Amino acid sequence: MRRILVLDTPQRVLSELADAFAGTGDLECEVDVATSLEALLDRLRGGKPSDLVVLDYQLGDGAHSGESALAGIRQVDDQVPVIVVAREGNVELAAEAIRAGASDFLVRGDRLPERVSTLMGKVRNLLELIDRNRALREQNLLLQRANLERHHIVGESPQILEVLRQIKRVAKIPRPVLIIGERGTGKELVARAIHQSSGRAQRPFVVINCAAATETLLENELFGHERGAFTGADSTAQGKFEQADGGTLFLDEIGNMSLPFQQKILRVVEYGTFNRVGAAREIRTGARILAATNADLPEAISQGRFLQDLYDRLSFEVLRVPPLRRREGDIEILARHFLSEFMREIPSLGGKHLSKDAVDVLRRYPFPGNVREMKNIIERAACRDTENEITPSDIDMPAPPVAAANGGDGFEDRVEGFKKRLILDAMAQAGGNQARAARSMGLSYHQYRYFLRKYSAAPA
Repeated sequence: MRRILVLDTPQRVLSELADAFAGTGDLECEVDVATSLEALLDRLRGGKPSDLVVLDYQLGDGAHSGESALAGIRQVDDQVPVIVVAREGNVELAAEAIRAGASDFLVRGDRLPERVSTLMGKVRNLLELIDRNRALREQNLLLQRANLERHHIVGESPQILEVLRQIKRVAKIPRPVLIIGERGTGKELVARAIHQSSGRAQRPFVVINCAAATETLLENELFGHERGAFTGADSTAQGKFEQADGGTLFLDEIGNMSLPFQQKILRVVEYGTFNRVGAAREIRTGARILAATNADLPEAISQGRFLQDLYDRLSFEVLRVPPLRRREGDIEILARHFLSEFMREIPSLGGKHLSKDAVDVLRRYPFPGNVREMKNIIERAACRDTENEITPSDIDMPAPPVAAANGGDGFEDRVEGFKKRLILDAMAQAGGNQARAARSMGLSYHQYRYFLRKYSAAPA
């Protein structure tokens, strides 16, 4: 059933035309008549999808000209075919209407039903093309949603909700964003979320790990090369900046670049131009740059290992991804999420759940590897479990490091040593009562027991 939307005038000059469309045997049609441009636009915005819009180019709706009506329709829907009609044929008028956005031109008058039938035959291919495009758009939306679900950021803590608010705020601003966080916190997920929300989701999202390649290889990977630029360069190759043109380039571990290479990146960030290896001609890129690091860049700047200018250019917005241990309440949410995802991936593991004791163990663990480590721990526990309930015995976590608490001259060593003395002193003052010691330290019982085990001050 084809839905045709007719914009009529107060004098109903298109009533005969509406009847002709409804009575054509070429296609089964449902004709909806609007008597004002505002009503027609409302139906285009919120009603059923229309296959065809018809209006009188000379009369419009009586209040708006046909040209104004066309402009309004195209602002709401730039895909729907629009047929304009006139009382008599006029080549100049028809050409003007087509330039204004009409799909075809029809003359009212004698033998109207025959002309409508001929017109419907002409636009059949156009309607079928619109159908295919509509189906492709719907499929694309489904793919985008699936992609977002695959890369979405899980959590309900105030800390992660603040990250999501920042993503929403900066996504559509075409400027660099510097994403800072410990390893495994999900910096790439944040970058992908920015890309998906930026209006560039249909364009490439290109990733390069700046710590995984030598400077020479990194230059070739980012900028590409010309044929003959070096031995083995048998053809011209595009680099990541060209591949990401119009989309997003994610520079992971930006803090590992050498100073000379940082200068080259600075030029691209500042001017949007670069040279392929072996080329004299500059190339312009429209890629948006997102960068990430787990390094302390201000400290690196103070030590002369990172350029202040590059930091300034990259940090139009600085987005800090919190470590898992500081995401209040997210450990249990993430643990159950990863378990559910793993069971979906491997159906034979279905039916497993986390026991309360297992969740308590996870809450006490500091997760130095953050979300990435959490995922691995949960998947290993699901494989070890034999009774469909994951218990602490199924959870294999590395023992918390104790070397720092046993002495050392570094800053972290001394901090750990101080923590150990606080824990032991609290236990001594509480007469060996762990609950009392925990209260004196302002810690929960489980937190205090974690520190006791960490510093080997009590049996596990």
